[in-house]
Amino acid sequence: MVTLNRIYTKTGDDGTTALGTGERRPKYDLRIEAYGTVDETNAAIGVVRLRTHDMSEFDAMLGRIQNDLFDLGADLAVPEREGKAERLRVVASQVERLERDIDALNDKLAPLTSFVLPGGTPAAAYLHVARTICRRAERVMVELAARPGEPVGAAGIQYMNRLSDFLFVASRAANHNGAGDVLWVPGQNR
Repeated sequence: MVTLNRIYTKTGDDGTTALGTGERRPKYDLRIEAYGTVDETNAAIGVVRLRTHDMSEFDAMLGRIQNDLFDLGADLAVPEREGKAERLRVVASQVERLERDIDALNDKLAPLTSFVLPGGTPAAAYLHVARTICRRAERVMVELAARPGEPVGAAGIQYMNRLSDFLFVASRAANHNGAGDVLWVPGQNR
C-alpha cells in the first residue's frame, strides 16, 4: 500500500525526479517520458469512463485497464536489475486478458470495409484520443528498450500494443457496435 500524506516535496525543483529505486533522473529522461505517457493514456481512459458508466461490462474492462496501467507505470519506474529483488511487473496474463476482452468486443462487430475516422459518439471519439496517446507511449517504451542499460519488460510493450488494439475495437463498440463508425472515403474532397 502506498501512503501519500504530503503531496509536494520540493525535491523536483531542480528539474530531476526519482525513480522507484531512489535514483534521480532529469525530468526529460526517456524513462520518465515512458511512464509519464502511460499515465497520460490512463488519464485519457478516465475521460472515456465519464461516457461509459451506463455500460457496466465495458466500463469494468476500462477500470481493469486503468489499474494495469498503474502497474505498468510502477514497472517502468523501477528498472529491472540483476541481483535485485523483483518488483511489480506487468505479466503475460494481463496481456492475455486484454486479448480476451478485444475478442469479446470484436465478435459483435461487422468487418470493416474502410479505415475509421475518429468520431461518432463522444465515448468513441475519446477512445480514439486514448488510442493515439497509447501508441505514443508504446513508441517511447520501444525506444527506451533499445537503449543499452534501460530494460523494459516485453510484457509491458506487448500490453501497450494490445491496448491500442483494444481501444480501437472499443471505439467501434462505443459507436453502436460499428453502426455509427465514421468511415474514411479516399479522395472524397478532391
